[in-house]
Amino acid sequence: MILPLRAALYLRVSTARQAEHDVSIPDQKRQGEAYCQARSYELVETFVEAGASGINDRRPEFQRMMEAGTSKPAPFDVVVVHSFSRFFRDHFELEFYVRRLAKNGVKLISMTQELGDDPMHTMMRQIMALFDEYQSKEISKHTLRAMKENARQGFWNGSLPPIGYRVVEAEKRGAKIKKTLEIDPLTADTVRLAFRLYLEGDGVSGAMGVKAIASHLNARRIPTREGGRWGTGQVHRMLTRTTYIGRHEFNRRGKTKALNPDDQIVPVEVPRLIDQATFDAVQANLKARNPKILPARVVSGPTLLTGICFCADCGGAMTIRTGKGGRYRYYTCSIKARQGETGCKGRSIPMPKLDDLVAEHLETRLLAPERLAEILSVVLDRRQDRARRRGEHVAELGKRAAEASARLKRLYDAIESGVADLDDPALKDRVTELKTIRDQARADADRAQAASQGRQEVITPAKLQAFAEAARRRLRGPQGGYRRDHLRALAQRVEVADSEVRIMGSKSQLLRTLVASQSVPPAMGGVPTSVLKWRRGWDSHVSNTFSSKIQLVD
Repeated sequence: MILPLRAALYLRVSTARQAEHDVSIPDQKRQGEAYCQARSYELVETFVEAGASGINDRRPEFQRMMEAGTSKPAPFDVVVVHSFSRFFRDHFELEFYVRRLAKNGVKLISMTQELGDDPMHTMMRQIMALFDEYQSKEISKHTLRAMKENARQGFWNGSLPPIGYRVVEAEKRGAKIKKTLEIDPLTADTVRLAFRLYLEGDGVSGAMGVKAIASHLNARRIPTREGGRWGTGQVHRMLTRTTYIGRHEFNRRGKTKALNPDDQIVPVEVPRLIDQATFDAVQANLKARNPKILPARVVSGPTLLTGICFCADCGGAMTIRTGKGGRYRYYTCSIKARQGETGCKGRSIPMPKLDDLVAEHLETRLLAPERLAEILSVVLDRRQDRARRRGEHVAELGKRAAEASARLKRLYDAIESGVADLDDPALKDRVTELKTIRDQARADADRAQAASQGRQEVITPAKLQAFAEAARRRLRGPQGGYRRDHLRALAQRVEVADSEVRIMGSKSQLLRTLVASQSVPPAMGGVPTSVLKWRRGWDSHVSNTFSSKIQLVD
């Protein structure tokens, strides 16, 4: 007695829409059952993959089917699919998995593409697989092109919106419903809270880091968009997402998760949830604390000057050494510690002494309003000069647009009075040219004007006084120690010599700190990113740096 072949059905569609309209799962199942019945196959199992791409093997039901088909003994003799494209849309992967099944005596059968086992039919299957793969890539290309155009028109493409937003219907075009984002009042406060915690804290502990924000949200049972618990990765993505300042970027990353070139990214305007100044302050602090720029031990270590303190002789970092069983701590030249006096004669200075010297000098000397005005005068002069040139450029663009508008008006007057004929091709070309010149000049002027907004900082004596007083308060921690983040916003390099200590900093960084403190008070808390880039030859930066000396007295 010959036993009937045992069959397994594998049914797949790529998307939920295909599940309803294309070769639907019920339709594939009906055809598969009829196919098995007509050939006297015993249908033993059905594997259903609703909404999974066929270009890779990251499919749970596919993997379960392959695990069963390659086990010994296999529970079925044939795998029946509607077409080979349902099994795989990659010709190499198709052959790989077909051969894996064949090694265990299991054959792949297509209901709509029946083939034999001879070499000719094997070649035909491979050619079909090549066409399926090509078709899949073409569909993907055209789909992406349509989605880009949809994004350019300001519509949402269907993915889950970021927390703080919800998808709403904007308009209908035939059977298609166009959607946009709007602020979700239920979750928008979570986003605002995260940004506020990062810059200001909760009023008790001071500004929070990403991990502390996640703990804060979880402790108060504030859920993620999916209703789960917060992790550091989710908080970091929220704090860095440009969507919240009204600029969502579609197609920012490809299938490999790598960043796409700028010309492939489509900006989409959405309602703004976070103001630009707050967002910029958060980005500056995140960048400054990035371990790729500044090692984690420097950002979060217990010492005040770690990472910015250097030996004046050799340029080596001054690292912490302890004595008397850890009771005493010193800043010591790392080159001497590793290589002895052949590397550098080196020096050591008690940690509390150097910390107090640097912090007190910043409080009494740098943060004197007259000293601040002296340091910042050159930077402000340069910025005012740039602002003047930008203003002249905007005025020139406005003049160009006005001239083009005036010429257009004269042409229209001539047409109305019958002096010129609108049907004249040369006249049409001239009108089009003038319109282009006018519109381009106006657009350029608007962009230049927008770029210059907020850049002209007016630093008054009162602002300098308020900044100096606030900075002095923030340098002192609640337990009497120093606040390292605030110190590093003022000075970025400390060099220790035998008889003096030199403190150096960036004038531009100091000005940014002062301006940010007017709108977002805690913004001065970031560690400047230029710390590790400074070397002994700092004179190359002299036009944008300031320095001060402290005499060392034993």
